[in-house]
Amino acid sequence: MSGSKSSYPGAEVPAEPLGLTVHAMPAPRLLDNSEGQSRTWRGRWKMLGVALACALPVLASYFTYYVVRPQEGGAAYSRLIYPPVPMPELTATALQGQAVQLRTLQGQWLLVVVGGSSCDSACEQRLFMQRQLREMTGRERSRIDKLWLITDEGPLAPALQQALADTPAMHLLRLPRAAAQQWFAPEDGRALEDHLYIVDPMGHWMMRAPVNPDPARIKRDIDRLLRAAAGWDQPGRP
Repeated sequence: MSGSKSSYPGAEVPAEPLGLTVHAMPAPRLLDNSEGQSRTWRGRWKMLGVALACALPVLASYFTYYVVRPQEGGAAYSRLIYPPVPMPELTATALQGQAVQLRTLQGQWLLVVVGGSSCDSACEQRLFMQRQLREMTGRERSRIDKLWLITDEGPLAPALQQALADTPAMHLLRLPRAAAQQWFAPEDGRALEDHLYIVDPMGHWMMRAPVNPDPARIKRDIDRLLRAAAGWDQPGRP
């Protein structure tokens, strides 16, 4: 009807137009110092736990060897180096002249001979023993490489070089004697060249064979090392 209001019957028309009220957003709650520090420490403990979980197999294998030790054969015949000496950041030279970073040898157990290029009869015996020890480990030999660090620039005897080249898993690298001494050390009163050195797959020098050793007894040491490391050391090059 003309003149009628469009509102519902009985509805009251407000005297003023409706207004909208904007309420302030709640302010973010700031962490107090104690709660923030608590979260920081929880994060650090988690990181420590992850690092410990990664290192635990390695620590367990060393604990097994150094502390528990298998009973057969008694204590180690070779000298255990504690703490183990990490592989230095050094560059060696292959016989063909190219540079080789020592760290490229990581991932394998290493049987290391150190000596000059002239290689007297005692040096040749160590190289022969190095070869025999690897072969004596049987199916585990793929976890072991052989390394001769040649401490000068002299030529090798052709027959010796050919014999070594024909053996598997053999590395011939030139490294100055002073550089080799950053990694290895002889027993008191002996020369650096007098020993066979054993390096674990992480590059740590951790065992030194005696002078004029019994290969069978060194082989027992190596067998125990390989068993102790079976949980974390992966098979390497054939």
